[in-house]
Amino acid sequence: MWKGDLISCGTNAKTVKGDGSEYLTAILYMTPWRSAGINVCPMAEQAGCVEACLNTAGRGQMSSVQKGRARKTQLFAANRDAFMATLVADVASFAAYCGKRDIQPCVRLNGTSDNRFELIPVTYNGKRYRNIMEAFPHVTFYDYTKIANRRNLPANYHLTWSYSAANPRYAAMAADAIANGLNVAVVFRRKANIPARFLGLPTIDGDRDDMRFLDPKGCVVALYAKGKAKADRSGFVID
Repeated sequence: MWKGDLISCGTNAKTVKGDGSEYLTAILYMTPWRSAGINVCPMAEQAGCVEACLNTAGRGQMSSVQKGRARKTQLFAANRDAFMATLVADVASFAAYCGKRDIQPCVRLNGTSDNRFELIPVTYNGKRYRNIMEAFPHVTFYDYTKIANRRNLPANYHLTWSYSAANPRYAAMAADAIANGLNVAVVFRRKANIPARFLGLPTIDGDRDDMRFLDPKGCVVALYAKGKAKADRSGFVID
């Protein structure tokens, strides 16, 4: 397991499946929505995923983990430059760690948040970059998002839009997400009920691994409910 100040790897069951082969993913987890005094999930209310958030799944149930996520979120809100400098140092260290092991480094910046990191400039080795993806072109960045109109992304940043039927207006954004070239992730209550097609697109098993950037274009990434999501009745989880 590798661990930085803000990102770490080896503690997420889905990303561990890539360890020791071609890919290794380090993830940044924050305290989602407004729970740490800043809204890092701007579409959470519209999507109806506040109660069903995976923030409490797995190790997220531990108070020490929640305190750590709150610390990161508060730093992000109070001192953005210091946060990004720490994140740059983490990514550089993680990339070096993977390089020594001949593994492709991958980073998820929004494990439990939905920030537009592509819009935040960083400094690396004395040079200013438009975003952290540009500073590390050989690192693969990928995330889930509920912001359907994210476009003109860096070539090494892959996004999958997260669907919810909790709000008809939000559900209708699926068309925009698909038009912007994003695949769509859908959470189903039971794995046995996942259809072959949804929203007019073929479904693939999103729980097989977490490497969303390897998914074929034009598909629905089917996931099954975990944690509090198992009891969700808002429409975020599909029956």
